[in-house]
Amino acid sequence: MLDKTPRDLILWFFLILFLISLFLLGKLLWPFVSVLVMGAVVSGVFFPVYTLFKRRVPPRYASFFTCILIFLVLFVPIVLFVGVLANEVHNFYVRAVSPEVVDAVKQFFVSRNILGRINSILANFDLSLTFDELIQPITDMGKSVGLTLLNQANAVASNLLKFVIHFFLMLIIIYYLLLDGQRLLQYIIDLSPLPDDQDTKLFVKFKDMAGAVLVVNGISGMIQGMVGGVVFAFLGFRSPVLWGVLMAFFAFLPIVGIGIIFLPAAVWLMVVGRMGAGIAVLMIYGILSGGVEYLFKPAVVGKRIKMHTLLVFLGIIGGLQLFGILGIIYGPLVVTFFLTLSDIYNKSYKSLVEPDGQTRIHLDEVSEENLDE
Repeated sequence: MLDKTPRDLILWFFLILFLISLFLLGKLLWPFVSVLVMGAVVSGVFFPVYTLFKRRVPPRYASFFTCILIFLVLFVPIVLFVGVLANEVHNFYVRAVSPEVVDAVKQFFVSRNILGRINSILANFDLSLTFDELIQPITDMGKSVGLTLLNQANAVASNLLKFVIHFFLMLIIIYYLLLDGQRLLQYIIDLSPLPDDQDTKLFVKFKDMAGAVLVVNGISGMIQGMVGGVVFAFLGFRSPVLWGVLMAFFAFLPIVGIGIIFLPAAVWLMVVGRMGAGIAVLMIYGILSGGVEYLFKPAVVGKRIKMHTLLVFLGIIGGLQLFGILGIIYGPLVVTFFLTLSDIYNKSYKSLVEPDGQTRIHLDEVSEENLDE
Protein backbone atom coordinates (compact mmCIF):
# COMPACT_ATOMS: atom_id res chain seq x y z
CA MET A 1 0.00 0.00 0.00
CA LEU A 2 1.38 3.38 -1.03
CA ASP A 3 2.14 5.96 1.61
CA LYS A 4 -0.14 8.99 1.18
CA THR A 5 1.94 11.26 3.41
CA PRO A 6 4.01 12.85 0.62
CA ARG A 7 0.85 13.51 -1.40
CA ASP A 8 -0.82 15.12 1.64
CA LEU A 9 2.23 17.30 2.24
CA ILE A 10 2.23 18.41 -1.39
CA LEU A 11 -1.50 19.20 -1.17
CA TRP A 12 -1.09 21.25 2.02
CA PHE A 13 1.91 23.07 0.59
CA PHE A 14 -0.04 23.90 -2.55
CA LEU A 15 -3.04 25.11 -0.53
CA ILE A 16 -0.81 27.39 1.56
CA LEU A 17 0.75 28.87 -1.58
CA PHE A 18 -2.68 29.26 -3.15
CA LEU A 19 -4.11 31.05 -0.09
CA ILE A 20 -1.06 33.35 0.07
CA SER A 21 -1.47 34.24 -3.61
CA LEU A 22 -5.21 34.79 -3.09
CA PHE A 23 -4.52 37.09 -0.14
CA LEU A 24 -1.94 39.10 -2.14
CA LEU A 25 -4.32 39.32 -5.10
CA GLY A 26 -7.05 40.61 -2.79
CA LYS A 27 -4.68 43.24 -1.36
CA LEU A 28 -3.70 44.20 -4.89
CA LEU A 29 -7.27 44.62 -6.13
CA TRP A 30 -8.84 45.97 -2.93
CA PRO A 31 -8.40 49.68 -3.87
CA PHE A 32 -10.47 48.96 -6.98
CA VAL A 33 -13.09 46.66 -5.45
CA SER A 34 -15.86 49.24 -5.84
CA VAL A 35 -14.95 49.79 -9.48
CA LEU A 36 -14.86 46.03 -10.10
CA VAL A 37 -18.21 45.42 -8.44
CA MET A 38 -19.87 48.31 -10.25
CA GLY A 39 -18.32 47.19 -13.52
CA ALA A 40 -19.70 43.69 -13.03
CA VAL A 41 -23.14 45.01 -12.09
CA VAL A 42 -23.35 47.52 -14.96
CA SER A 43 -22.04 45.00 -17.52
CA GLY A 44 -24.72 42.54 -16.40
CA VAL A 45 -27.41 45.20 -16.77
CA PHE A 46 -26.25 46.26 -20.26
CA PHE A 47 -25.47 42.75 -21.51
CA PRO A 48 -28.77 42.54 -23.48
CA VAL A 49 -27.75 45.75 -25.27
CA TYR A 50 -24.37 44.21 -26.08
CA THR A 51 -26.13 41.10 -27.41
CA LEU A 52 -28.32 43.28 -29.63
CA PHE A 53 -25.27 45.11 -31.04
CA LYS A 54 -23.43 41.82 -31.57
CA ARG A 55 -26.07 40.69 -34.04
CA ARG A 56 -24.99 43.43 -36.44
CA VAL A 57 -21.30 44.06 -35.71
CA PRO A 58 -18.32 42.01 -34.43
CA PRO A 59 -18.09 41.49 -30.65
CA ARG A 60 -15.30 44.04 -30.12
CA TYR A 61 -17.28 46.79 -31.83
CA ALA A 62 -20.46 45.73 -30.01
CA SER A 63 -18.67 46.03 -26.66
CA PHE A 64 -17.22 49.41 -27.65
CA PHE A 65 -20.61 50.78 -28.71
CA THR A 66 -22.15 49.52 -25.47
CA CYS A 67 -19.48 51.36 -23.47
CA ILE A 68 -20.23 54.55 -25.41
CA LEU A 69 -23.91 54.14 -24.58
CA ILE A 70 -23.06 53.63 -20.88
CA PHE A 71 -20.93 56.80 -21.01
CA LEU A 72 -23.80 58.82 -22.48
CA VAL A 73 -26.45 57.36 -20.15
CA LEU A 74 -24.48 57.53 -16.88
CA PHE A 75 -21.44 59.79 -17.04
CA VAL A 76 -22.75 62.86 -18.89
CA PRO A 77 -25.93 63.34 -16.77
CA ILE A 78 -24.01 62.79 -13.50
CA VAL A 79 -21.33 65.38 -14.32
CA LEU A 80 -23.89 67.93 -15.48
CA PHE A 81 -26.07 67.27 -12.48
CA VAL A 82 -23.33 67.61 -9.85
CA GLY A 83 -22.84 71.32 -10.56
CA VAL A 84 -26.55 72.11 -10.30
CA LEU A 85 -26.90 70.05 -7.14
CA ALA A 86 -23.87 71.64 -5.47
CA ASN A 87 -25.32 75.12 -6.13
CA GLU A 88 -28.70 74.09 -4.72
CA VAL A 89 -27.09 72.63 -1.58
CA HIS A 90 -25.03 75.79 -1.06
CA ASN A 91 -28.11 77.99 -1.34
CA PHE A 92 -29.99 75.72 1.07
CA TYR A 93 -27.20 75.97 3.66
CA VAL A 94 -26.99 79.76 3.30
CA ARG A 95 -30.72 80.06 3.93
CA ALA A 96 -30.56 77.63 6.86
CA VAL A 97 -28.02 79.78 8.72
CA SER A 98 -29.57 83.09 7.69
CA PRO A 99 -31.27 85.19 10.43
CA GLU A 100 -34.04 85.94 7.93
CA VAL A 101 -35.25 82.37 8.21
CA VAL A 102 -35.51 82.62 12.00
CA ASP A 103 -37.40 85.92 11.69
CA ALA A 104 -39.78 84.40 9.13
CA VAL A 105 -40.47 81.39 11.36
CA LYS A 106 -40.98 83.68 14.36
CA GLN A 107 -43.44 85.79 12.41
CA PHE A 108 -45.28 82.65 11.35
CA PHE A 109 -45.62 81.41 14.95
CA VAL A 110 -46.71 84.85 16.21
CA SER A 111 -49.30 85.44 13.48
CA ARG A 112 -51.03 82.15 14.22
CA ASN A 113 -50.51 82.22 17.99
CA ILE A 114 -49.03 78.75 17.84
CA LEU A 115 -46.78 79.35 20.84
CA GLY A 116 -49.76 80.51 22.93
CA ARG A 117 -51.71 77.37 22.03
CA ILE A 118 -48.76 75.17 22.97
CA ASN A 119 -48.31 76.96 26.30
CA SER A 120 -52.02 76.64 27.07
CA ILE A 121 -51.64 72.87 26.80
CA LEU A 122 -48.39 72.81 28.77
CA ALA A 123 -49.95 74.89 31.55
CA ASN A 124 -51.85 71.80 32.63
CA PHE A 125 -48.48 70.30 33.51
CA ASP A 126 -47.06 73.52 35.07
CA LEU A 127 -44.75 74.00 32.09
CA SER A 128 -44.10 76.87 29.71
CA LEU A 129 -42.11 77.31 26.52
CA THR A 130 -40.39 80.38 25.10
CA PHE A 131 -39.91 81.07 21.42
CA ASP A 132 -36.15 80.57 21.63
CA GLU A 133 -36.60 77.18 23.30
CA LEU A 134 -39.06 76.18 20.60
CA ILE A 135 -37.12 77.41 17.59
CA GLN A 136 -33.59 76.44 18.64
CA PRO A 137 -33.93 72.68 17.91
CA ILE A 138 -35.50 73.49 14.53
CA THR A 139 -32.76 75.90 13.51
CA ASP A 140 -30.04 73.55 14.80
CA MET A 141 -31.51 70.70 12.79
CA GLY A 142 -31.72 72.86 9.67
CA LYS A 143 -28.11 73.97 10.06
CA SER A 144 -26.95 70.41 10.71
CA VAL A 145 -28.78 69.03 7.67
CA GLY A 146 -27.56 71.89 5.49
CA LEU A 147 -23.95 71.46 6.66
CA THR A 148 -24.08 67.70 6.06
CA LEU A 149 -25.44 68.16 2.55
CA LEU A 150 -22.90 70.89 1.84
CA ASN A 151 -20.01 68.69 2.98
CA GLN A 152 -21.25 65.83 0.84
CA ALA A 153 -21.66 68.09 -2.19
CA ASN A 154 -18.18 69.57 -1.68
CA ALA A 155 -16.73 66.08 -1.33
CA VAL A 156 -18.33 65.03 -4.61
CA ALA A 157 -17.16 68.16 -6.38
CA SER A 158 -13.61 67.96 -5.00
CA ASN A 159 -13.33 64.28 -5.93
CA LEU A 160 -14.64 64.86 -9.44
CA LEU A 161 -11.27 64.01 -11.00
CA LYS A 162 -11.14 60.77 -9.00
CA PHE A 163 -14.67 59.97 -10.13
CA VAL A 164 -13.72 60.54 -13.78
CA ILE A 165 -10.68 58.25 -13.49
CA HIS A 166 -12.69 55.51 -11.77
CA PHE A 167 -15.51 55.81 -14.28
CA PHE A 168 -13.20 55.31 -17.27
CA LEU A 169 -11.51 52.44 -15.44
CA MET A 170 -14.96 50.94 -14.97
CA LEU A 171 -15.62 51.32 -18.71
CA ILE A 172 -12.42 49.37 -19.46
CA ILE A 173 -13.55 46.62 -17.08
CA ILE A 174 -17.00 46.58 -18.67
CA TYR A 175 -15.50 46.37 -22.17
CA TYR A 176 -13.59 43.18 -21.34
CA LEU A 177 -16.35 41.70 -19.20
CA LEU A 178 -18.77 41.99 -22.10
CA LEU A 179 -16.28 40.24 -24.36
CA ASP A 180 -14.98 37.56 -21.99
CA GLY A 181 -17.48 37.59 -19.12
CA GLN A 182 -18.96 34.22 -20.05
CA ARG A 183 -15.54 32.58 -20.13
CA LEU A 184 -14.64 34.17 -16.77
CA LEU A 185 -17.92 32.92 -15.31
CA GLN A 186 -17.29 29.41 -16.57
CA TYR A 187 -13.74 29.53 -15.20
CA ILE A 188 -15.04 30.46 -11.72
CA ILE A 189 -17.64 27.70 -11.90
CA ASP A 190 -14.99 25.15 -12.86
CA LEU A 191 -12.70 26.37 -10.07
CA SER A 192 -15.42 26.24 -7.39
CA PRO A 193 -15.80 22.92 -5.50
CA LEU A 194 -19.57 23.43 -5.37
CA PRO A 195 -21.75 21.66 -7.95
CA ASP A 196 -22.28 23.62 -11.14
CA ASP A 197 -26.01 24.09 -10.55
CA GLN A 198 -25.34 25.71 -7.17
CA ASP A 199 -22.71 28.06 -8.61
CA THR A 200 -25.09 28.97 -11.41
CA LYS A 201 -27.85 29.64 -8.89
CA LEU A 202 -25.61 32.05 -6.97
CA PHE A 203 -24.69 33.97 -10.13
CA VAL A 204 -28.30 34.11 -11.33
CA LYS A 205 -29.52 35.45 -7.97
CA PHE A 206 -26.78 38.08 -7.96
CA LYS A 207 -27.66 39.11 -11.50
CA ASP A 208 -31.37 39.37 -10.73
CA MET A 209 -30.82 41.34 -7.53
CA ALA A 210 -28.30 43.68 -9.16
CA GLY A 211 -30.77 44.33 -11.98
CA ALA A 212 -33.60 44.92 -9.52
CA VAL A 213 -31.57 47.32 -7.37
CA LEU A 214 -29.75 49.22 -10.10
CA VAL A 215 -32.30 49.27 -12.91
CA VAL A 216 -35.73 48.92 -11.32
CA ASN A 217 -35.03 50.94 -8.16
CA GLY A 218 -32.91 53.38 -10.15
CA ILE A 219 -35.63 54.04 -12.72
CA SER A 220 -38.37 54.22 -10.07
CA GLY A 221 -36.20 56.59 -8.00
CA MET A 222 -35.62 58.83 -11.01
CA ILE A 223 -39.35 58.90 -11.78
CA GLN A 224 -40.32 59.73 -8.22
CA GLY A 225 -37.51 62.28 -7.83
CA MET A 226 -38.33 64.08 -11.08
CA VAL A 227 -42.07 64.19 -10.43
CA GLY A 228 -41.50 65.24 -6.82
CA GLY A 229 -39.09 67.99 -7.86
CA VAL A 230 -41.56 69.32 -10.43
CA VAL A 231 -44.37 69.29 -7.84
CA PHE A 232 -42.22 71.13 -5.30
CA ALA A 233 -41.20 73.70 -7.91
CA PHE A 234 -44.85 74.24 -8.88
CA LEU A 235 -45.85 74.69 -5.23
CA GLY A 236 -43.13 77.30 -4.70
CA PHE A 237 -40.69 75.32 -2.55
CA ARG A 238 -37.11 76.48 -2.80
CA SER A 239 -34.34 74.16 -4.04
CA PRO A 240 -36.64 71.77 -5.95
CA VAL A 241 -33.63 70.01 -7.51
CA LEU A 242 -32.26 69.21 -4.06
CA TRP A 243 -35.60 67.88 -2.87
CA GLY A 244 -35.95 65.81 -6.04
CA VAL A 245 -32.53 64.25 -5.47
CA LEU A 246 -33.40 63.44 -1.86
CA MET A 247 -36.65 61.81 -3.02
CA ALA A 248 -34.79 59.74 -5.61
CA PHE A 249 -32.39 58.60 -2.88
CA PHE A 250 -35.09 57.76 -0.33
CA ALA A 251 -37.07 55.92 -3.02
CA PHE A 252 -34.54 53.08 -2.65
CA LEU A 253 -35.78 52.49 0.93
CA PRO A 254 -38.84 50.22 0.68
CA ILE A 255 -40.50 51.23 3.98
CA VAL A 256 -40.07 55.00 4.33
CA GLY A 257 -39.59 55.88 0.67
CA ILE A 258 -40.40 59.34 -0.60
CA GLY A 259 -42.88 59.75 2.24
CA ILE A 260 -40.07 61.09 4.41
CA ILE A 261 -40.11 64.20 2.16
CA PHE A 262 -43.72 64.31 0.95
CA LEU A 263 -45.51 63.87 4.29
CA PRO A 264 -43.74 66.73 6.15
CA ALA A 265 -44.27 68.94 3.10
CA ALA A 266 -48.00 68.18 3.11
CA VAL A 267 -48.24 68.89 6.85
CA TRP A 268 -46.36 72.17 6.42
CA LEU A 269 -48.68 73.30 3.63
CA MET A 270 -51.72 72.54 5.78
CA VAL A 271 -50.24 74.37 8.78
CA VAL A 272 -49.60 77.53 6.73
CA GLY A 273 -53.18 77.48 5.48
CA ARG A 274 -52.70 75.94 2.01
CA MET A 275 -55.06 73.07 2.74
CA GLY A 276 -55.80 72.28 -0.91
CA ALA A 277 -52.11 72.13 -1.79
CA GLY A 278 -51.43 69.86 1.21
CA ILE A 279 -54.19 67.46 0.18
CA ALA A 280 -52.90 67.51 -3.41
CA VAL A 281 -49.40 66.62 -2.19
CA LEU A 282 -50.82 63.68 -0.22
CA MET A 283 -52.73 62.48 -3.26
CA ILE A 284 -49.69 62.78 -5.53
CA TYR A 285 -47.61 60.92 -2.95
CA GLY A 286 -50.15 58.08 -2.77
CA ILE A 287 -50.44 57.78 -6.55
CA LEU A 288 -46.70 58.06 -7.16
CA SER A 289 -45.57 55.74 -4.38
CA GLY A 290 -48.36 53.21 -4.83
CA GLY A 291 -48.02 53.13 -8.60
CA VAL A 292 -44.29 52.48 -8.45
CA GLU A 293 -44.32 49.98 -5.56
CA TYR A 294 -47.40 47.97 -6.52
CA LEU A 295 -47.56 48.32 -10.32
CA PHE A 296 -44.19 49.21 -11.85
CA LYS A 297 -41.83 47.12 -9.70
CA PRO A 298 -43.91 43.89 -9.66
CA ALA A 299 -44.47 44.14 -13.42
CA VAL A 300 -40.73 44.52 -14.16
CA VAL A 301 -39.20 42.30 -11.48
CA GLY A 302 -41.94 39.69 -11.30
CA LYS A 303 -41.18 36.73 -9.04
CA ARG A 304 -37.44 36.59 -9.69
CA ILE A 305 -36.59 38.46 -6.49
CA LYS A 306 -38.11 37.02 -3.34
CA MET A 307 -36.87 39.00 -0.37
CA HIS A 308 -38.76 40.35 2.59
CA THR A 309 -39.23 44.12 2.59
CA LEU A 310 -37.66 44.45 6.05
CA LEU A 311 -34.53 42.58 4.89
CA VAL A 312 -34.16 44.93 1.91
CA PHE A 313 -34.58 47.95 4.18
CA LEU A 314 -32.05 46.73 6.76
CA GLY A 315 -29.66 45.63 4.01
CA ILE A 316 -29.66 49.11 2.45
CA ILE A 317 -29.32 50.91 5.80
CA GLY A 318 -26.48 48.63 6.90
CA GLY A 319 -24.85 48.90 3.49
CA LEU A 320 -24.90 52.69 3.67
CA GLN A 321 -23.16 52.61 7.03
CA LEU A 322 -20.49 50.12 5.89
CA PHE A 323 -19.87 51.10 2.26
CA GLY A 324 -21.23 54.63 1.87
CA ILE A 325 -23.52 55.52 -1.02
CA LEU A 326 -22.67 52.28 -2.86
CA GLY A 327 -24.19 50.40 0.06
CA ILE A 328 -27.52 50.85 -1.72
CA ILE A 329 -26.26 48.12 -4.07
CA TYR A 330 -23.86 46.20 -1.83
CA GLY A 331 -26.31 45.76 1.07
CA PRO A 332 -29.01 43.83 -0.85
CA LEU A 333 -26.30 41.82 -2.63
CA VAL A 334 -24.87 40.66 0.72
CA VAL A 335 -28.34 39.68 1.91
CA THR A 336 -28.94 37.86 -1.39
CA PHE A 337 -25.66 35.96 -0.97
CA PHE A 338 -26.68 34.81 2.52
CA LEU A 339 -30.24 33.84 1.54
CA THR A 340 -29.07 31.91 -1.52
CA LEU A 341 -26.51 29.99 0.52
CA SER A 342 -29.19 29.28 3.14
CA ASP A 343 -31.48 27.89 0.45
CA ILE A 344 -28.66 25.73 -0.94
CA TYR A 345 -27.91 24.47 2.59
CA ASN A 346 -31.55 23.56 3.18
CA LYS A 347 -31.82 21.62 -0.06
CA SER A 348 -28.39 19.99 -0.33
CA TYR A 349 -26.47 19.92 2.96
CA LYS A 350 -28.98 20.00 5.77
CA SER A 351 -29.45 16.23 5.70
CA LEU A 352 -25.69 15.75 6.08
CA VAL A 353 -25.60 17.76 9.32
CA GLU A 354 -28.63 16.31 11.08
CA PRO A 355 -28.32 12.87 12.70
CA ASP A 356 -29.91 9.98 10.81
CA GLY A 357 -33.43 9.17 11.86
CA GLN A 358 -33.94 12.36 13.83
CA THR A 359 -37.35 13.97 13.36
CA ARG A 360 -37.83 17.71 13.69
CA ILE A 361 -40.88 19.31 15.31
CA HIS A 362 -41.95 22.54 13.61
CA LEU A 363 -43.51 25.50 15.37
CA ASP A 364 -46.78 25.15 13.49
CA GLU A 365 -47.11 21.54 14.70
CA VAL A 366 -46.48 22.67 18.31
CA SER A 367 -49.14 25.36 17.93
CA GLU A 368 -51.66 22.86 16.60
CA GLU A 369 -50.96 20.52 19.53
CA ASN A 370 -51.51 23.36 22.02
CA LEU A 371 -54.79 24.21 20.36
CA ASP A 372 -55.93 20.59 20.52
CA GLU A 373 -55.18 20.47 24.24
